[in-house]
Amino acid sequence: MAVTLRIPPALRSLTGGAEELAVDGGSVRAALDAAEAAHPGLKARVCNEDGSVLRFVNLFVNEDDIRTLEGLDTPLKDGDSVSIIPAIAGG
Repeated sequence: MAVTLRIPPALRSLTGGAEELAVDGGSVRAALDAAEAAHPGLKARVCNEDGSVLRFVNLFVNEDDIRTLEGLDTPLKDGDSVSIIPAIAGG
């Protein structure tokens, strides 16, 4: 099942500059695992050591925040888009 993983500019150095990755995965977790297999270090910038999403990172499936869905276990279907959105802070 092919889904698109959208990579923010801050993480593109880990993907060879790619803005999007085509990955297989039936869930958000599986998509991140597939991206990690091809681009080591990517998942560590999105998830804690315990596997939970870092608090300053937001993940969206299409237009929906995974925190309002099933978290990393949110199911994906062919053609879905997963966006990694780092929180922006400043003053």
